[in-house]
Amino acid sequence: MTSPLSPGPLPAAIDLGTILGTLDMFGIAVFAASGALAAAAKRQTFVTFTFFALVTGVGGGTVRDLLIGAPVFWIVNSRVLVVVLAVSALLWVTPQRWWEGRMLDWFDAVGLGAYSVFGAAKAMQFGVDPLPAVMMGVITACVGGIIRDVLAGEPSIILRPELYVTAAALGSGLYVGLRLVGLEVEIAAIIGAVAGFVLRGLAIRYNIALPAYRGGSRSED
Repeated sequence: MTSPLSPGPLPAAIDLGTILGTLDMFGIAVFAASGALAAAAKRQTFVTFTFFALVTGVGGGTVRDLLIGAPVFWIVNSRVLVVVLAVSALLWVTPQRWWEGRMLDWFDAVGLGAYSVFGAAKAMQFGVDPLPAVMMGVITACVGGIIRDVLAGEPSIILRPELYVTAAALGSGLYVGLRLVGLEVEIAAIIGAVAGFVLRGLAIRYNIALPAYRGGSRSED
């Protein structure tokens, strides 16, 4: 009997189904939006807007593809660049007041849930073992935001106290776990993406954080 997780012949661009394909493009769009908003906060030009949107939208997925030996997705799928340009143009022509407050964090939360699941799913399709696949989901969801913050000269989002990487790990871990017990791809993907988003959303709303390292006490000689 063939395992539901066993990869078959791998084409250059893998069809992961409607749900996962939608999560992929949705994750790209909302992360691109978060990058464009970071550029907006710095009063940048449209070219910089688009550059921020691109590196934020594709950064995590690019690192993932390089690590798992897959063709870099936005090079073999030009629709990604169309989505990034469309998101940049939309935010460029809309009033900044529409995106004030913690909108950047909420875009990040939506993208994190979607992209953590897609990253894990793609890694598994390329034959990556379950635990590394979970890590690929985390990398997919987090690296774009890290690059955005570095370019914007802001403290990295992963260094903020509220849960971030943990939420990505929940999303990708749930997806992988549910697939291991035989749940259908579509159901596992929805559950994982929603769980990642909800945990990140609760962390944003209520400032939920894990205990920070306080260091061990050392007696002086």
